[in-house]
Amino acid sequence: MFPARFAPILFVLIMSGLMSCIVTCIATLRAAGMSDDMAGKWMAAWGIAWPTAFVVLLFVAPLTRRMVAALARAEG
Repeated sequence: MFPARFAPILFVLIMSGLMSCIVTCIATLRAAGMSDDMAGKWMAAWGIAWPTAFVVLLFVAPLTRRMVAALARAEG
């Protein structure tokens, strides 16, 4: 278990991993089709995409939170 102060970074790590996994799978299937080496191509693409997505989300997440806070109103 990690201390609660690491929750935002863990969220970004998991979200970037899942999203980049799904997106690279779809993009690889679209570009290469279902071939014998599709899994290897997908993993190569994901290996580049995940760290990239993680770094981008570290910077974009705070901006996105502020935008959502400005667009959403409290119920009540």
